[in-house]
Amino acid sequence: MSGFAFGVTSAGSGLSLLQTCALSLLVFTGASQFALVGALAAGGNPLTAAAGAFFLGVRNAFYGLRLSQLLALPRAVRPFAAQWVIDETTAVALAQPTRRSIRLGFTVTGLSLYLLWNLTTLLGAAGAEAIGDTDKWGLDAAGPAVFLALLAPMLKTTTERAVAGIAVLLGLGLLPVLPAGVPVLVAALAAPAVLYVTGRNRGRPDDGPCARPEDGPDVGLPRTPSTTGPEAPADGPDNAPHDASGEDR
Repeated sequence: MSGFAFGVTSAGSGLSLLQTCALSLLVFTGASQFALVGALAAGGNPLTAAAGAFFLGVRNAFYGLRLSQLLALPRAVRPFAAQWVIDETTAVALAQPTRRSIRLGFTVTGLSLYLLWNLTTLLGAAGAEAIGDTDKWGLDAAGPAVFLALLAPMLKTTTERAVAGIAVLLGLGLLPVLPAGVPVLVAALAAPAVLYVTGRNRGRPDDGPCARPEDGPDVGLPRTPSTTGPEAPADGPDNAPHDASGEDR
């Protein structure tokens, strides 16, 4: 369905059937494809639109770092396998217990999705004229909706939620004032900004009342430095030294 929506949206944005199919064949990452055609449809600069699509696809490179260890494919096969490194294939591969099942899951998922995505893209682009005005159908929201549905369960920590929230605010807030495609690039700055603030907070000592739990009620009182090691108990009636016979000296 998302491939069909992309085909319709791409054709409605002014791309030809050949250009639309080439995007699905060569790029094959829905979020980046929708971002590209959306920026172009809004009148954005092609280079800016391509840059925004590129940054959205950078996450696949991090997937590839992990999958390269799990799959352990021959060097000659890796460039072809890299084309299928997307959210779905990564999720399926990571859920497998053995290397054989990892390779099988990755291959079956990648092949089926690649064929279906390109087939539905072709159908959507070819049938765009029969649908009419694509803006009335709201199909351009299908890609972002799928991307958000995949992303939401992955936001488990406070840092991840903060990055996502700030990125949304930057993207939506700058959308009316910046050229199409540029807000996506600016929103990418949310990640290093949050990580920088988090790193500073972790390195900062806690000045609260529980900063040093080992300190007792005498915190802040002057202490006399010991020059002879640990203090010995003072001699008293019960601490008088004894000789070997047990009698007091």
